[in-house]
Amino acid sequence: MKFSNIVGQSHIKDHLRIAITSGRISQAYLITGERMQGKEFIARIFANALVCEHPEDGFEPCGKCKSCIQAASANHPDIITVTHQKPNTISVDDIREQIVSDAQVKPYQSKWKIYIMNEAEKMTPQAQNALLKTLEEPPEYVVIMLLATSVSTMLPTIISRCVQLDMRPVEDGVVKHHLMNEVQVPDYRADICTAFARGNIGKARNLATSEDFEEIKEEAVRILKTVRKMDMSKLIETLVQMTEYKLSVYDLLDIMTVWYRDVLLYKATMDESSLVFRDEVEAIIREAEYDSYEGIEKILRTIDKTRQRLRANVNYELAMEMLLLAIKEN
Repeated sequence: MKFSNIVGQSHIKDHLRIAITSGRISQAYLITGERMQGKEFIARIFANALVCEHPEDGFEPCGKCKSCIQAASANHPDIITVTHQKPNTISVDDIREQIVSDAQVKPYQSKWKIYIMNEAEKMTPQAQNALLKTLEEPPEYVVIMLLATSVSTMLPTIISRCVQLDMRPVEDGVVKHHLMNEVQVPDYRADICTAFARGNIGKARNLATSEDFEEIKEEAVRILKTVRKMDMSKLIETLVQMTEYKLSVYDLLDIMTVWYRDVLLYKATMDESSLVFRDEVEAIIREAEYDSYEGIEKILRTIDKTRQRLRANVNYELAMEMLLLAIKEN
């Protein structure tokens, strides 16, 4: 793994490269971004670069030395992954045992001792306060990397002691090029996955390589084409069955979003070439003729609202029923 393997995120790559070559390594970093956006991938490349014995160009892991080989197999003694047994909570005991106490022990074979904590937003207030003590007076060899989807649950005192690096959406053209050249997917599938991923390179790769993606996309399109004619109970039954796929409900909502954006785009431009669902152009045209601009925009807002409801732990069936009713009544 090298910095050159990171797709997009040039602002983060440049910051970390300069930190390494100048020797001005911060002792705490906070990388924020969506799930699957590549936060841990970047953190591990940075950690690998810090322990590499013969870095190329002063910052790039060589990939050949003992430390690089250990890092690649997740066996380097000075790169510690912070884990937690409870799925939705990082407890104060997790922090005390894996960081606070361990940080007092000097690195085994490198200059640095790096702690990588995924889902840092799951730390309890007590856990954050325990970590704060280490952040306030860290041993000179310690680097703590917090990876989070959101900082809303994190204490301001934690955030203020970290260098915050925010992941940014990758341009669609870059995502498509990566999928076609690195993942070896055909042009049309790359277009679809790029549209659904909305700048999230990890999500784009996941969709492109998923065995379920094509099936769930086709089922979602079938529902969208017939939603106004189908009985509500049948629609809900179908949606419940779709939860058995490996893709998440948010992927289903993304498919719906792209569909109605195509409808809105065609209604505004009458241009078939710009559509993502080019193989469904007749259905897109019919939908565009049927719906008003206001109606399509209302549906798109309702899809976004459904995402928010699901994140707030609203019952899946209830949230989707409200969405489908809004589409049927439009």
